[in-house]
Amino acid sequence: MTLAADTIVAIATAAGRAGVGMIRISGPQARRVAETIAGPVPQPRMASLRRFRRSDATVLDEGLLLYFPGPHSFTGEDVVELQAHGSPIALAEIVEALCLAGARMAQPGEFSERAFLNGRMDLAQAEAVADLIDASSRAAARAATRSVQGEFSQCIEGAVESLIQLRVLLEAALDFADEEVPAASPAAVRARLEVIATELRAVQHAAAQGRRLREGMRVAIAGRPNVGKSTLLNRLAGTEAAIVSPQAGTTRDVLREHIVIDGLPLTIVDTAGLRESEDAIEREGVRRAQTEIAQAELVLLVIDDRSNGDDATPEQLLPWIDKNRNLQTLIVRNKCDLSGVVAGPDVDQQGGAVLRVSAATGAGFDALVAALKHAAGLDDSGAQIYSARARHLEALQDAQLHLQAALKRSSEHFDAVLIAEELRLAQQALEAITGKFSSEDLLGRIFATFCLGK
Repeated sequence: MTLAADTIVAIATAAGRAGVGMIRISGPQARRVAETIAGPVPQPRMASLRRFRRSDATVLDEGLLLYFPGPHSFTGEDVVELQAHGSPIALAEIVEALCLAGARMAQPGEFSERAFLNGRMDLAQAEAVADLIDASSRAAARAATRSVQGEFSQCIEGAVESLIQLRVLLEAALDFADEEVPAASPAAVRARLEVIATELRAVQHAAAQGRRLREGMRVAIAGRPNVGKSTLLNRLAGTEAAIVSPQAGTTRDVLREHIVIDGLPLTIVDTAGLRESEDAIEREGVRRAQTEIAQAELVLLVIDDRSNGDDATPEQLLPWIDKNRNLQTLIVRNKCDLSGVVAGPDVDQQGGAVLRVSAATGAGFDALVAALKHAAGLDDSGAQIYSARARHLEALQDAQLHLQAALKRSSEHFDAVLIAEELRLAQQALEAITGKFSSEDLLGRIFATFCLGK
């Protein structure tokens, strides 16, 4: 892949009015383009007050100008930043003047892409920049910051180095079989493989939690009519999002709320009560409920804690969600304030796990939040969490599969050639995370998801 020879420009601050707006220019002509509208640039990394003018000397705005010569800049190229007033119109006019001076509008993610191509950051760090901007919770922001700073990449590079060392050991014995090069024993190879696999599992766990913090989880609330599903949604959301009525069948359509609970982003879906009905509108609501339930990652199956189980047991309700039997299901017995049973985790008459809560009073909700986090794969171990994406987890899983194949070959009919090949494939999978082994198409898809100006 070749580096772009042109100079790009974009507004780097969020859309809308603000006290200050920043415009970023990057490329071989960044300095000349900036000087066209602002005069000579100041000393590197020194802010200077300037007036920004059109070619006819009309003043567009007044603000600060900073110059960062490459390679010591965000992109590794010459970069100039203009800090003007945060008027969308004024910023747009400045960008227009810069384009007339020889720059072109940047594509989404093009600044970060140039930083990656110029070796200023690896691909995982570049993606973490976008994740930090999009973070919806403090926990997600902290995980993204760790990845931006290179902690996730360091873990990957450590695993790659271990693979390389073992490959060298195996391949040296193969390439110099006629010389006195000591061959690795099967037991030693197995031991080193097990260490690498264990370390990689820890990275997988941290990355999986980071992905969950980034993407959240989709939760559907299901159950018979009038069991308190809408009250449960309102309690989780902390607002009166759904209409609550003692009349059964009030919820006819799907209601979604995007919330963050203890750092975990959740999309909570309140659905219509599951029952047979002659009402065409209610039947459509039930059909939509079943569709949402099938698409959820977790179902909160709500039961009135006062019911004797005649028609409101999990066994009675599960057929309504048989479109996806592999769903995680959490049985929530609501209205324990009316049944008189203590809130919290419990077991039903069949020995199954249930959680008693009161959506009206909030009793048992600490345990419900803990259950939601557990279902999402988050824990409170205090271990470092790294911002990660689906492709990172897929690459880690791919590497782990090759390691397991190598372990199997080291235990059965030891074959150094085939083991070395499995290690090569595992290394290739890991290097795709940091971008040392990535296709141009992959890079295009990744950076296209970034915001403009980053």
